[in-house]
Amino acid sequence: MKTGIINYIEDRIGERISVVPHGNGIVETESGKSYFLKRGNPSRAFSCEVKGLAELARGGVEVPEVILFGEDFILLQYIRNSTPTPTFYTRLGQMVAGMHRVTADKFGFYEDNYIGNNIQPNVAKGNEAVNWAEFYFDRRLNFQLSMAIENGYFRDMTASGLSRLEEAVYGLLSPVTEPPSLLHGDLWGGNYLCGRGDTPFLIDPAVYYGHRETDIAMTMLFGGFPQEFYMAYDQEYPLAEGWRKRMPLYQLYHILNHLNLFGSTYLRRAVDIMNTL
Repeated sequence: MKTGIINYIEDRIGERISVVPHGNGIVETESGKSYFLKRGNPSRAFSCEVKGLAELARGGVEVPEVILFGEDFILLQYIRNSTPTPTFYTRLGQMVAGMHRVTADKFGFYEDNYIGNNIQPNVAKGNEAVNWAEFYFDRRLNFQLSMAIENGYFRDMTASGLSRLEEAVYGLLSPVTEPPSLLHGDLWGGNYLCGRGDTPFLIDPAVYYGHRETDIAMTMLFGGFPQEFYMAYDQEYPLAEGWRKRMPLYQLYHILNHLNLFGSTYLRRAVDIMNTL
């Protein structure tokens, strides 16, 4: 049965839709055109996604075209996902390196957005805008930790424990001198597509400007990308000295976010990272 969203889309694109997905999925029109439809509860998430995709496109990244969006849906160009080849991962590494060379004067973004279904605070306050360690501790780790405590985790964390974490953040990140880079923000294996001719596309961004190693840390979190990606990236834009020491700290943000999204499966890993910093 067609919904109000489908009727709205038909009116806007000027033709009838013959295949309607139950949830998120491929929409086909009677003339044979295909689109990808994402639906959800009314929120700002879809407008944030549109702005994030636009920011990536301005940074030279291939992204699906936004056809239509509303409060509770987004209709995108359908990219037929092919099996990636080594050439694809080389191109992906080059593209991500190029994206990271796009810089801004301040950390964060002009609006808060989402990482998964969780708010990602980006609007920097005071010194956070120019101090990466402060931004990362306040806008990333402390925000997720506060959410985790509300969700019933880390209730035994003392002020001294939080202070030790803050000291570790400043100790590891104060030496970072690179300017804020354009970041995808959630760069794992489920957020790229292999288009025609081994063309990489990035999807589902959580865009902001920050230290580029955070994107690389996310690529390594769930098994890592193929070596061709890292070799190409390193050839285009080598990482700074000490980057391996910073990887667990940058992965902690995503582990905490997964803890808040999916539950206690991620608690032990978060605790282990904090204990080793």
